[in-house]
Formats: sequence, structure tokens, C-alpha cells
Amino acid sequence: MPLRLRFAEADLLRCRFAVSPLCETHEAVRTLLRPARHGYHQAWLGRTRPDLGPLPLLMPVAGYTPDFLGPPPAAPLGRDPDFADELARLRATDPDAARAEMSRSFASTGADTTHPARRRLLDDPAAAVRALADATERAWDALVAPRWDRLLAVLEADIDERSRRVAAGGLGALFDGLHRDLSWDGGTLTLHSGSASFAQDLAGRGLLLMPSVFAWPEVISGFAAPWQPTVIYPALGMARAWEIRRAAEPLSRLLGPNRAALLSGLDEPTSTTALARRHRLAASTVSAHLAVLRDAGLVTARRQGLAVLYRRTALGTALLGQ
Repeated sequence: MPLRLRFAEADLLRCRFAVSPLCETHEAVRTLLRPARHGYHQAWLGRTRPDLGPLPLLMPVAGYTPDFLGPPPAAPLGRDPDFADELARLRATDPDAARAEMSRSFASTGADTTHPARRRLLDDPAAAVRALADATERAWDALVAPRWDRLLAVLEADIDERSRRVAAGGLGALFDGLHRDLSWDGGTLTLHSGSASFAQDLAGRGLLLMPSVFAWPEVISGFAAPWQPTVIYPALGMARAWEIRRAAEPLSRLLGPNRAALLSGLDEPTSTTALARRHRLAASTVSAHLAVLRDAGLVTARRQGLAVLYRRTALGTALLGQ
């Protein structure tokens, strides 16, 4: 059933990208709960599974998930997203609002609210918020935090590429290529796989776009007022989140291990900051290595907004033997 998001002129000026470690943690939990999502994450699924507490009760396959579990990030893109800050927002949820959203979630699936586990959540929503936040923190520690640097690099690379598409072809080019279940026509973005059929005017709030390593194969739309309407979509290159790539030993001897690793990892245009985080190097060290690689014709640099993005050249790819 289609969901139609209708844009006014003001909405076109308020579209933005963001990354949320809290939302990514909940998408990781969904992946554990839904075998259809496992295709890209087999290596990750072998990890120890945390105690998910009551979280599965509020993550139906088809139905409403409470918005308070993952409010859209307030931090502007470019500032490192902080899980602790987002978790604090979850912990600060008003109990009455939490009860209303949990009731809506159960009603959306016809769940039996006399079941003891659901009844406990509704009878003491303040305790429910604490239990859900604690379970989210356990899920973060076990599933996402150990690989967050690599996951964040994939998400940032996706945003870099999507931003390039906007620059080349406008929002229409961005939306038409975002996901097979999304289409853009006449100022309306349509999600063809929604769980309910309705139209929503964005009413000047714009749209928040969030890439996710774990959302595949779905695209997800959510957040009622006062949150900014949001679309969560599968990130480009998400399979790379689990790859362990090492430059060939001869290349490491030729370029040095850090330069070889930087060159090998430049599958997508990437900023110095993202490379420094990914390879656990100082930004100044990465800049120095990139300058050498650029002078050798192995990478190119292009400014996009406030960031400079580095891309491997054909010569650099040939040197890697790819």
C-alpha cells in the first residue's frame, strides 16, 4: 500500500541527511529478529546475542514501532553522532507519551494487551522506558559498538555519493535512485511498500534521510509530529561493513602499510575525517599520506561543500590489481 509524502517549496529547502547510532542499533535488533534480512550479515550474526528485554514486543514485522525508541538525530551532519546523547533522549521520554505509543503499537497488530509482558509495559511506562533503554544499550554494546567505526564509514560514504547525485541531477535524481520501492513524481515521494495507504503533507518540515547498514531489503518511513518525517534506506556498499580488507604485501612494501591501506579502502569518495576514523590514524597523518598518493596520480581530490573527498584513480585501481 502506498505512502505518499507531498512536498511544498519550503520542504525542498529542508531535506537533510543524518546518521543515528541509536536508530542503527534498533535496525540491528530487527535484523536479528527477521531472517529475511540476514543475507548481508551472516558473519555478524555469529556474534553473541544480547538480552533484548522487551524490545521485540515493540518491533512488529508489520505495524507501528513507537517513535520514542529512536527519535531522529538532532545533531547536524558533520558532527560525530554520539550514542550516549541519543540514549539520554530515549531515557528522558515522558511516560504518558510512551504509554500512548506502546498502546498504538500493540493495537496496530491486534496484540493481546492482557498478556503479562505487555501489561507490565503499559501499567508502568516509566519502568518500561528504563527497561527499553537498558536493552538498547546492551544491543549497542554487543552488536554495533565493536564495528561502529566501519559502519559509520559506510554510512558516510553513502551520504557522500548521494550528495554528489543531488549536485548532478537534483532531488529527483536522488529520490529515483534511493530504493526500488520509492518513486518521485510531481513533488510527491511515494513509498510503494508501506504498511498503510495514506498521503502526508510535509508542511514545511522537510524530510530527513538516513542510510542504514541493517535496513536492507526494506525502506522505512516514520516519525509522527513533532518529529521531522524520516526515510531510512539501505546504504550503498553495506556488505563492505563486514569485509576485512588488507592491501597485498608487495603493495605495502612499495607504498608503506598506511598508504596502501588508504588506497585499498577508497572504493567510494571519502573525506579525510572518515578515513582517519576508519583506519584509526590522526587526520594530519592521513592528509600527509593522501598528498603523496595524489602527487603520484593514485587518488584525486574534489571539494564538495565544506569537505574534500578523495577518490582512487584508474591508475590506483590498476596498482591494486582490481
